[in-house]
This record gives sequence, structure tokens and C-alpha cells, in this order.
Amino acid sequence: MRHPNIIHALFMNKLCLFCILLSACSYQKLTIPSANNKLSGYSFYKKAVAFQWSARDSFAINSILKGEIPSFYKKFTKVHTKIVNDENKIIRAKYFVATDYLVIGRNKDWARIPLTPTAAQKIADSLHCFLPTTKMVEEIFTQSKVKLEPIPMYAFRDSTITMWQHHLMIEALRKGKRGLISGIKKDVVLSNKTIEQGKTNRVAIYGWHQLNGKPIQPLYAGHINSYVDYSHGIRLVMDKIKVNGKWMHYTSILKDSLLRKLLTNEQEPIIVGY
Repeated sequence: MRHPNIIHALFMNKLCLFCILLSACSYQKLTIPSANNKLSGYSFYKKAVAFQWSARDSFAINSILKGEIPSFYKKFTKVHTKIVNDENKIIRAKYFVATDYLVIGRNKDWARIPLTPTAAQKIADSLHCFLPTTKMVEEIFTQSKVKLEPIPMYAFRDSTITMWQHHLMIEALRKGKRGLISGIKKDVVLSNKTIEQGKTNRVAIYGWHQLNGKPIQPLYAGHINSYVDYSHGIRLVMDKIKVNGKWMHYTSILKDSLLRKLLTNEQEPIIVGY
């Protein structure tokens, strides 16, 4: 029979090994209840087509927070970033992002869903996530495995039917390719641009990168925050970020005059939500 101290030592060694492997993992799992996945992407849009934007938002929020998302969406992948401080030392960080824009449904029948920033913020807060900045959108594009040419649409831009059609067009272009994807939507982003005009009811959007790396959409905050169209995408980012091996909450990073440069190029402390 093994001595209890030996058993304890073996257990602790295995536990340490597990922690090391976990810390080195290239992804993190989204914590969300498991649903029966009765709601498909098609059925979401079939029902939502009769709704105004506010009811569509509420339907999406309730469904997602119940766990009506495909299992693949729960695995967030890492994105690397770094800065150099005044002492010429490199500060490295990694944050974890959803591999695609916000989706709803089940593994074999799901769809991307554009949302207003307030709805997106509620979902992000509930899932311990946040929305990216323009700097992060650039890094996500650079490090994406799947880059697709944007697909502009010109009629009924804010209609539910157009949102569904745009999702189908992206899927036809994607052709089953897997991995971190970009170039398919404009990101709803965190930015002080939303208050530069003295108004607080605006949404900031940025991105929609072409294959040459240039975004179609420069940073823009002219739309009221109840506006959403087919081209908008919600990219969730986990709220814990690893900075030089230490986990930090993103709000603490954004409050730090040096570390916030890891996440944003804006000079002033950035607004952290909608």
C-alpha cells in the first residue's frame, strides 16, 4: 500500500501538470448554461422577421443567455499583442476572442446575428466578456486563419431578412473553412468616438477588412445606438487578459496609462461599455 504522503505528492504533481497545461492552452471555454438547442439559426430568423429591432434584440438576448448557441462557439481562441515601455522592455499579453461573430442556433443549423450595442453589451456582461477596440480588431484580422472578402448589400440594410441573407452569403463564401474568421462584418467597438459629438446615444463601428488588409469602414459613430444593419458584427472577448503571465481584468488594463496601450490606440482612458 502506498504511503498517504506519496499519494498526496503524486496528486499534487498531476494537479500542477494540469495547471501548466491549462495555462499554456491556446483557447478558453465560454461559461454558459447548456440548452436543449431547440432553436436553430433558421428558426430564429423565421420568428424574428416579424419583430421590430427591440423585440429582435430581446429575443436574441434571452435565447443566447439560455445557452441557445452551438458548442463550437464556446471555444475562444487567443490573440497576441505587445508594447514596449519607456525602459525598452517588451510587455506581452494575450486575450481570448470568439472565433466568429455572435451566433445563435445549434451545431448544424446556426446563424450570425447583428445586434444593437446595448444588447451586445448586456450579453457580453452576462458572459464575462467585453467588446473589442479598433486596435484589437486589427490584431484579430492579422491573426485570423480565415479571411474573406466583404460582401456589401445595398437594399433594406436594416431588415431582418437581409441579415439572414447576408449570413447565407458568407457561409457560401466560407465553404466550411474553420478557425478565427474576419473580413465579414463591421465590428461594434469600444471607442471614445461615441461621445466626441457631445452625445451619449451613439454606436461606434469599425473594420470590414478587405483581403488587402484595408478596412472598408473607418471608425464611425454617426449612427444612433438603436441602429443596426446586416453588416454589423458582435465579437466577444473574454474579460480576463494575461499580461506578462499574470491574469488581469480588462477594465484594470484600460485604466492603466501604460498597459491600456495593449488594447487601444486612443489617447484618453476609453469608455468601457454601452
